[in-house]
Amino acid sequence: MKVLVTEKISEEGIDILNSCAEVDVKLGLKPEELASVICDYEALVVRSQTKVTPEIVQAGKKLRVIARAGIGIDNVNVDEATRCGIVVVNAPTGNTISAAEHTMALMLSLARHIPQANSSLKSGQWRRNDFMGTELRNKTLGIVGLGSVGSEVARRARGMEMRLIGYDPFVSLESARNLKVELYAMEQLLKEADFITLHLPLTDTTRNLIGEKELRLVKPDVRIINCARGGLIDERALVEAVSEKRVAGAAVDVFPKEPVTDSILFESDRIIVTPHLGASTAEAQVTVSQDVAMQIADVFHGKPARYSVNAPFISADMLSILAPFIKAVHTMGRVVSQLAEGQMNTIKIYYEGDIADYETNPLKASVLGGILEEISEERVNVVNANIVAAERGLTVVEQKESSCENYSSLLTIEATTSKGTIAVAGTVMRGELHIVRVNEYWFDIAPAGGYFLFSDHLDRPGLISAVSRVTGDADVDISSMHVGRLRPRGQALMILSLDEPLSEDQIGKILAIPDVYSAKLVKI
Repeated sequence: MKVLVTEKISEEGIDILNSCAEVDVKLGLKPEELASVICDYEALVVRSQTKVTPEIVQAGKKLRVIARAGIGIDNVNVDEATRCGIVVVNAPTGNTISAAEHTMALMLSLARHIPQANSSLKSGQWRRNDFMGTELRNKTLGIVGLGSVGSEVARRARGMEMRLIGYDPFVSLESARNLKVELYAMEQLLKEADFITLHLPLTDTTRNLIGEKELRLVKPDVRIINCARGGLIDERALVEAVSEKRVAGAAVDVFPKEPVTDSILFESDRIIVTPHLGASTAEAQVTVSQDVAMQIADVFHGKPARYSVNAPFISADMLSILAPFIKAVHTMGRVVSQLAEGQMNTIKIYYEGDIADYETNPLKASVLGGILEEISEERVNVVNANIVAAERGLTVVEQKESSCENYSSLLTIEATTSKGTIAVAGTVMRGELHIVRVNEYWFDIAPAGGYFLFSDHLDRPGLISAVSRVTGDADVDISSMHVGRLRPRGQALMILSLDEPLSEDQIGKILAIPDVYSAKLVKI
């Protein structure tokens, strides 16, 4: 595997990547340069400067994962990556504390005119009376966005004895109460707040969230802080409001286009600007680099990424529980795909026992990824599996049953085709997949990988030895054998674990044995 890093990340993150891949660090690539080299890499690591456009995504023919070493993702075209089956990950928690602390630093700088006073004194002026400030205590802080950073700001502002009000339509009343934040409508928050801080992603609905209309609603002594994303505030409207003294001041750490050395915001002494320093602490850089590097390593090893933005979300609490099942059903899906014949039209997934009580969307996606991986010319994984299934007209049905007779958890994948139905059931024991049923036949196989011969036959003396004679003549060793039968001397299923694959001619010889009905080689 090869990883391309286009922006500086910590050496701790590079060390993790070096343990699982060949790493190239190429800083400052122009778009056309990135497009010309990305085809050689399975992973791309960026921060905020590199724009991962649809053209870049399409050029990355080998890309499996795009990692943004930070909280935002607006410089990556996630839709195109999803369409191409590429996992997009970020590090949403790594710089949370740094961003929250920088917000508080800018808030205090606004309240006490610290940058202006510093500049004035160093220029030889003692203008103490010109920099009369205001206390944060008893002031109302309006927090727009109560996600991870907004919540940390709330906790710190509480320690400053501020009154907290917030706007976030996607946070529960209980969560807001725990933060001691009163939830307000946006318009009311703008009217009441003494300080306003933004903690939202940049989307079509949040772009220019604070514009001319909104700035007409605020108090004349309000101070506004944006450490989230450039573009949340209409910069020209903000400058006009400050110059007309409808806003007392502002502090901005992020810009619509970065890097920037010339902005309308620079024209006002009452607007403090910093060059996107929210995540610029040594601790944050190490954490976000390690977070994205470990996720890339997980993707390379077939594990789910903890903070994927376009794959089914798995909380940290559930990851340890679901991860072995995600891997298991992906393998089961591959088995189903290789055993099935005819045109597939319906996939049914049954969850029985304890597993039925959990969120199963990640499991569903992994099932589809395993099945479609074998039958689609398009590269398929857990990211775009649902899209490809829909495009192919596959009907997917899920069914849950909280009880299970023989296992704590049992998962069954049943695929219906134009020629019949194939069903594979499995469970996880000691962290490993055990396939326990194929169609009507029950047994216990722990397929760690390799080749397996599935053969339907009549249960009769001498048949197994006849099959093993073919494998022996081919110098292919059998590492294990499992046989399930419906009744003595009735129909049976034999599964041989092989050290090497059999050729088509050798499988033909097995099919030529009397009472052998089918013989299929499955690679796991």
